[in-house]
Amino acid sequence: MIDPLLIEEQIGQILREDIGFGDLTSTIMIDEDTTGVFDVNAREDIVVAGMAVAAAIFKRCEPGCTFEPKVNDGDHITDGTTMARVSGKARGLLTAERSALNMLQHLSGIATLTSKYVKEIEGTGATLIDTRKTTPGLRALEKHAVTCGGGRNHRLALDGGVLVKDNHIAVCGGLTAAIQRAKSQVPTMTKVQVECDNLDQVKEAVEAGADSLLLDNMSPNTMREAAKIVDGRITLEASGGITLETVRAKAESGVDLISTGKITQSAPSVDIGLDDVET
Repeated sequence: MIDPLLIEEQIGQILREDIGFGDLTSTIMIDEDTTGVFDVNAREDIVVAGMAVAAAIFKRCEPGCTFEPKVNDGDHITDGTTMARVSGKARGLLTAERSALNMLQHLSGIATLTSKYVKEIEGTGATLIDTRKTTPGLRALEKHAVTCGGGRNHRLALDGGVLVKDNHIAVCGGLTAAIQRAKSQVPTMTKVQVECDNLDQVKEAVEAGADSLLLDNMSPNTMREAAKIVDGRITLEASGGITLETVRAKAESGVDLISTGKITQSAPSVDIGLDDVET
């Protein structure tokens, strides 16, 4: 579920951007009391995400409308499936159309691509997770879409955990020094994850007390060696160079997690339309 307060905050920004001072076309072309009934239809096979956002957008523009969902977030649906029926004053509904469809198309696109990655690694024991490579302002919604596609979330923001990366290590004067500094100050319930580029760093990070390792741009063979070094003592995450073509081999290397920004940063929007229902 997405926090309703977050949705309300988000759609205010979305509609301000799209409407400006008013929907000039709908105001001119449609009488205030004219009503309409429209179906939201999938025009390809997709995984659904963003139904609550779409409903809120329609209701913001036409408070008296009825939004009847026919599917739920996380559902796998086929081309031609009716996702929802919305009815009410036509002027407000058509004002909302583009913004509502934009969000449904974008979020369902993320869920659909995520599901493809999840399917690729079935049976390996690895879990697909997302990253902070999200659209500015839409992170919470996009991370929700990842879960609809069967993935899981990494930290939601920088306050959600400690991830010591190469630049932190350089500034702190070395990997062990960076880990020791983090471990001495981090809240007791928070893990310290460390990015490693090679096996020497893997060994050093484990000895220094890291709670989790991010194996950055390593080959599957190198990750297998890293898994032998760690021997199940801490969590291993594979990141970098993850595509639909490479994800299976990396998942089979013995890592626990596979993270990729492509599911949020590069997911294409899916095709969803709003069609008038003849009455």
